[in-house]
Amino acid sequence: MALELRQHLKLAQKLVMTPQLRQAIKLLQLSRLELTEALQSEIEQNPMLEEVPSILEPTANPEALSAEENTYQAESAVTDRVKGDDPASVVEVNWEDYANAFDSDLSFSHENPPADAPSLFDFISVAPGLASYLQWQLTHLDMTEQDAELTTFIVCNLDEHGFLEASIEDICAFGHCTVEEAEGALRLVQSLDPAGIAARDIRESLLLQLDRLDDEHPLACRIVEQHMPLLEARNYAQISRKTGAPLKKVLEAVATIQALTPYPGNEFSNEQINYVVPDVFVHKVDGGFVIQLNDEGLPQLQLSSEYQQLLKQKNRLTPESRGYLRENKRNAEWFIKSIEQRQRTIYRVMESLLKFQRDFFEYGPSAMRPLILRDVAEDIGMHESTVSRVTSNKYVHCPQGIYELKYFFSTAVATPDGDSVAAEAIKTRIRQLVNNENQTKPLSDSKISELLAKENITVARRTVAKYREQLKILPVKHRRQTR
Repeated sequence: MALELRQHLKLAQKLVMTPQLRQAIKLLQLSRLELTEALQSEIEQNPMLEEVPSILEPTANPEALSAEENTYQAESAVTDRVKGDDPASVVEVNWEDYANAFDSDLSFSHENPPADAPSLFDFISVAPGLASYLQWQLTHLDMTEQDAELTTFIVCNLDEHGFLEASIEDICAFGHCTVEEAEGALRLVQSLDPAGIAARDIRESLLLQLDRLDDEHPLACRIVEQHMPLLEARNYAQISRKTGAPLKKVLEAVATIQALTPYPGNEFSNEQINYVVPDVFVHKVDGGFVIQLNDEGLPQLQLSSEYQQLLKQKNRLTPESRGYLRENKRNAEWFIKSIEQRQRTIYRVMESLLKFQRDFFEYGPSAMRPLILRDVAEDIGMHESTVSRVTSNKYVHCPQGIYELKYFFSTAVATPDGDSVAAEAIKTRIRQLVNNENQTKPLSDSKISELLAKENITVARRTVAKYREQLKILPVKHRRQTR
């Protein structure tokens, strides 16, 4: 069959997303931090967008102007004193006046700064971490060149917990040294602060920390070295039988071990903590609830008045410049409308969640009701995908705490009487049962299932185990404590 080109006429319906629509959908699913970055980026790229000036900016008044003039005159006087080539004029300047001191109270005497004043070290761009702290200690030791290289290699191969990721063979291959020299360098690093650093595992870390204690603890060392699995399972009775020590002595040794730090490098972690900023507030006022969007920290956008005036003056712009400004004006108007639409959608979704989950806002998580995306989508007249985008990475601050909007959607668990209970309410009840249990006789998954059945909540043991793992609650053997 010969190949040939043909023309066909075809009529079909097709959904084409414009760039503006894609931008609106993208803005809808951004978190608050990502939205702030997107706003700043759009302001930098689009000349027609500008931030609304704050109403707190100082206004021009004669008193402020006179104060600025006096300040300028005083600075000019100081500048005149240091002009010229005469070194004696420079000596007259009191450079201590320019010290970076943070005294809150103005004083002409040299006073100590207040206790809560920030330190100069608070303004260091990068906080020193574990490697920097260990290297600082190594610089005060008298070492050979080979030991300095080996210890530096060991410090650079520690993970965030302070454990050594390299083996003795790796150290020997790096430094072209013997096993004894590599182990000597490792012992040198392990002698540094904090205790337990550069260990290969938790067992070695605990043993290194026990060696640093003032009093000797032979039983604690024996438990860590030989009976670590029993210690993890809290089977103190079995440890007593294995070691031949009385149960009271075993509990004292366990208390000593529990006072140690399994991960010695964690306290030197310099990872930045990202705090959650709520997108919406729900306040309880006179028995009712008021929804308030959180606009604090978000730049308020408006069209640039200067460029709009410039567009009206046609004779001052070339056709290319006029087209460029018109295009950016349309983009800016659509961007502002997309932001406003995003805020309105969040408000409507929160209003619907408040209607469906009012008992939660009144009584807490135990009163959570089953809810799915379709319920909210039908209530506000939007698609389920839109509700899903709105509730992702969005948080609400309410009298019960800070929750992600996704938290309010929960599957239903049927009860024998035909009613339904939300899965989150069951998880909350499981947590309450575990918190109130007898620590010497903790509740098993089967027992929790039986207690829930007495409350007219039928949940299988496997489901209880799944919810318990989601709540990060340990199994019964790890929760048991021996008195």
